[in-house]
Amino acid sequence: MPKPVRKAVFPVAGLGTRFLPATKALPKEMLPIVDKPLIQYAVEEAREAGIEEFIFVTGRAKSAIEDHFDHSVELEHVLRERGKEKELRSVIDWMPSPGHISYTRQQEPLGLGHAVWCARNFVTDEPFAVLLADDLILANPGVLKQMVEAHRSVGGNMLAIEQVPPEQTDQYGILDASQQNGRLIPARGLVEKPKPGTAPSAFAVIGRYILDPMVLTVLEHQERGTGNEIQLTDAIARTIGILPLNGYQFEGRRFDCGSKVGWLRANVAFALNRDDMAERVRVMLSEFQQ
Repeated sequence: MPKPVRKAVFPVAGLGTRFLPATKALPKEMLPIVDKPLIQYAVEEAREAGIEEFIFVTGRAKSAIEDHFDHSVELEHVLRERGKEKELRSVIDWMPSPGHISYTRQQEPLGLGHAVWCARNFVTDEPFAVLLADDLILANPGVLKQMVEAHRSVGGNMLAIEQVPPEQTDQYGILDASQQNGRLIPARGLVEKPKPGTAPSAFAVIGRYILDPMVLTVLEHQERGTGNEIQLTDAIARTIGILPLNGYQFEGRRFDCGSKVGWLRANVAFALNRDDMAERVRVMLSEFQQ
C-alpha cells in the first residue's frame, strides 16, 4: 500500500502579469473569490484531504501570503474586544497549526517543474501533493480528497484531468490515454502543450497532482522544455514504465482564475453557492440581463 499523502506544495512565485495593475503589489494568489483569497481555498482543500504539512514556494513581493497565514494580533484583539466572534473565527479557524507551514524561495522563474524541485528538502522521501491556486474547483468533497482516496489503491503519480476542446490542447499538458477505469485513466504518455491536431487525447492536466518523490530526482537533471522552462510534465513522463501514471477525472467544476473572465466567473459561481448571498446575487445578475 502506498504511503499516505501528508505534504502539499503550493507554487506561488508567479508574477501574475495578466492581472496588472492589481497584482503590482498584491500576489495573484491573494485575489479574493467573494471573501477569501485563492490560496486559502487551496489550503483548505488540502486540509480536507488530510494534508498535515504545507510548503509554499514563493518569490519576491509575496510577503502578503506569509502574513495571511500568520496571526494578526492587533486585528484579533480588536475583534475580541468588540465581541465579533464570527469575524474572529473567520480569520483563525482555517489556519494550519504552528510549525506546519514552511516557505522556500524560487529565485529564478524557471517554470513549474523548477518550483516543485525547490521544495525537495521539505518533501524528502514521501509522496506529496501539488496544488495550483489558479485552478479553483467547486467540488464536494474537494478534488484533492477525491484523488487521495483513489491514490491509495494505485500509488505512483496521479494527475487531475478534464476533457478540453481539441483547439485548446496547446494550453495544457495532455495525457496519452484511451482506456478508462471509472474515474481513473491509466496513461502511457504525457505531452506538454501539443499543437491542435497533434494531441494524443483531449485529457488535459489540471492543477492538482499527487507525485512520487522519484519525480524530484528526475527534476534534478531535467532540461528546459516548452517555453524554455523546466516542465513538471516532462519529469513525470520520464517516470512512466517505472511508476504507474493515472489521470483522475474529478467530480466538480473548474474555474481558470489565471484569466480575468475565469476569475469573474468563479466569483459568481461561489457566491451563488452560498446560502447567505445566493438570492441577492441572482437578483443582481438579473439586472444585467435587462
